[in-house]
Amino acid sequence: MTERTPVLRVATRSDVPGIAELMRRSVLDVFPHFHDERETAAAARYLTEPDTALIDDGTYFVCESDGQIVACGGWSKRDKLYTGSGDLPTDDRLLDPATEPARVRAMFVRGDRTRQGLGRAILAECVAAARAEGFRSLVLMATMPGVPLYRSFGFRDVRRTEVPLPNGVVLDGLSMEYPLSG
Repeated sequence: MTERTPVLRVATRSDVPGIAELMRRSVLDVFPHFHDERETAAAARYLTEPDTALIDDGTYFVCESDGQIVACGGWSKRDKLYTGSGDLPTDDRLLDPATEPARVRAMFVRGDRTRQGLGRAILAECVAAARAEGFRSLVLMATMPGVPLYRSFGFRDVRRTEVPLPNGVVLDGLSMEYPLSG
């Protein structure tokens, strides 16, 4: 049976179980190429919880193929930078598009579907939507598996950083930005 071309669409609450399954599978498939076993296990536990605020805001997308979610990701007009960063009182604060960048959030692609343009298609949707809302730039906190995609899309490195997880494991991270003007 031939796989159909993936359909990119806005995620709904009914997608949450499929998104969670994809996130975990993606981490377990892709992270071992960049992280050790302990780091991969921690990422699979702490970075794979779907953020329903993104879904409720209509800023989260899924790529679906043959009834399965094979990629997901989105952007946020809220202050939270990434899942796993802990809960802060300002997480739900709406950003000011004139002075603050929108956030790219929770990008995952199934291991057997990487390098097929799915992440790039989601990023293009994020750019168009954030630009339409008046944002002037996007920022993200990349884990190492995402860096090649973000760089090839045009994101610029800002600074290397660490992504501490609740169990004490620390992942290498890279803060990145993408201008929406000009």
